[in-house]
Amino acid sequence: MEEIVLNREVLMVLAIIGLAIFLFVVEWIRVDMVAIMMTVLLPILGLVTPKEAFSGFSSNAVISIIAVIIIGAGLDRTGVINRLVQPIVKVAGSSASRVVIAMGGTVAIISSFMQNIGAAALFLPAIRRVSKNMKLPLSQMLMPIGFCAILGGTLTLVGSSPLILLNDLIIPFDLEPFHLFDVTPIGAALIVSGILSFIFLGRFVLPKGTPESIKESEADSAFAYEDLGEVFELYAPPDFGQFRDPLMVKHLRDKHQINAVAFSGRDRVKMTTLPPDFEIRGDSYIAIFGKKENVQQAAEDHGLILKDEIKVFKDYLTPEVSGILEAVVGPRSEFIGKTLRQVHFWEQYQVNPVAIYRSDQVFYSGLSSMALQPGDSLVLEGTWDRFKILEEKHNFIFTTPVGEVMKPDKAVIAGFWLMVALVMIIVFKMQLSVCLMTGAFGMILCRVISIDEAYEAVDWRTVFLLAGLIPLGIAAEKSGAAAWIAHSVLNIIGDVPPIGLLTAVAVLATFFTLVISNVGATVLLVPLVVNMALATGTDPRMAALVVGIATSNSFILPTHQVNALYMGPGRYRSVDFMKAGGLMTVIFIVVLIAMLVLFYGI
Repeated sequence: MEEIVLNREVLMVLAIIGLAIFLFVVEWIRVDMVAIMMTVLLPILGLVTPKEAFSGFSSNAVISIIAVIIIGAGLDRTGVINRLVQPIVKVAGSSASRVVIAMGGTVAIISSFMQNIGAAALFLPAIRRVSKNMKLPLSQMLMPIGFCAILGGTLTLVGSSPLILLNDLIIPFDLEPFHLFDVTPIGAALIVSGILSFIFLGRFVLPKGTPESIKESEADSAFAYEDLGEVFELYAPPDFGQFRDPLMVKHLRDKHQINAVAFSGRDRVKMTTLPPDFEIRGDSYIAIFGKKENVQQAAEDHGLILKDEIKVFKDYLTPEVSGILEAVVGPRSEFIGKTLRQVHFWEQYQVNPVAIYRSDQVFYSGLSSMALQPGDSLVLEGTWDRFKILEEKHNFIFTTPVGEVMKPDKAVIAGFWLMVALVMIIVFKMQLSVCLMTGAFGMILCRVISIDEAYEAVDWRTVFLLAGLIPLGIAAEKSGAAAWIAHSVLNIIGDVPPIGLLTAVAVLATFFTLVISNVGATVLLVPLVVNMALATGTDPRMAALVVGIATSNSFILPTHQVNALYMGPGRYRSVDFMKAGGLMTVIFIVVLIAMLVLFYGI
């Protein structure tokens, strides 16, 4: 390799790279602000042109990441991901190993097409539920599944920001771009090895936890109104109502302090709002909210059959569709001095009042005839879309955020546009950004997600971080700084075979991704390692690929978004990540290099 002169431009670029790394580590300012600083500073110093400084915002990588986030939001909004979780929980059964295999494998596959933090967040409630049922410490389940979410980012070229960015970074070197599934053999091997390592070695590296820790971890997600009861399903037999007075919804509330919140009659058409004068008829199902002993007494008194589980209203009574919220009567509410019956509350808003809190008293009966006062708290049951409408009227102040309105009827459409994007990538081999943006636009066009919701879903910090660091990579290449660093590193490590160089690159990328963002590490290292590979006769594409994959090797510290998400619920300490993450880091590098040898003939 020809000697690179350490001139003024090279020194300036090296100083700026050092400044960026320093700011990433100390976090005096946010990482996206550091990236924006690079965008402004580089053209001012004349190290890149203004056009090059802002080229990141129009890059294939940035557009692809925006589209992937929108597609993931569309799949989440339609409940596609949650539908996958339910059969997995059944398959896992009561075996801890099967839970890790089933859930870990599924979250890895999902995170190969959407942000791994999104996939990890979707599985958190399911993991907690399984942990409770199996009486296993949550700490022994969250970390393995969280690591699988991170490993899933190596399964396809759109699974993580570094891999999406990779093709853009190797274009200046005229290298052949990678295709969507070029990394799949390596990613699959990493996922399998990660799962197996926890199955066989997890008991040595994972914190033991205690049954009490399960209760503590559940406390923050416990049902806020569990003292009011839970939901049950009752069946009224065909002869119900004969030779007796009609049974009204208000009778159940006044006599038994329970609330009928949904009804399905002979025609099996479901009603999800039941006014006080609604009559319970024969051959029908009723969803009842209340304390179990009260529901059992009501069933016995009126000849109703209490079902063992909820089946008829299963789709309606899910956290994705409906829930219970507390709403306070505001000081300027139109409802002050009026009863719920007078404002036609059931008919107009289609939500069910469950209880009213006034001062230090709680009322379960007579709700329809109580004149509302400022400060009254109403506990309401209903669907999220109806709560949104109620919130917009500004008569109530909700004490907790209204849940997201799910669109399960759009699930097929969301899946269709995902398949369209994949077919364009795999079959027609069109540019990644065009294919993914087609899928995202299709979801918006078909109203799976609105354009405003799409804008809100995008993590603009990530966009600016990525777009702002791309010109730093351009400056490092143009000035010769990347080549100078490559030359210096080669002098240090000496004459090594290709496999030795790639191992050194994997270790270097792993270190960088622990102290700065994986995007920043990729932008800084790809030009560097390509130059190193060219100088030693190693395949430069493989060197770049190692960087793109190894920047997902972020397990030792809780700095990765997934690790940070699971650290609280799992009651993990930094030392826990060091023990389990240290093992995973070593396995990651060994498997990565071994797969390069087996599949790419290094």
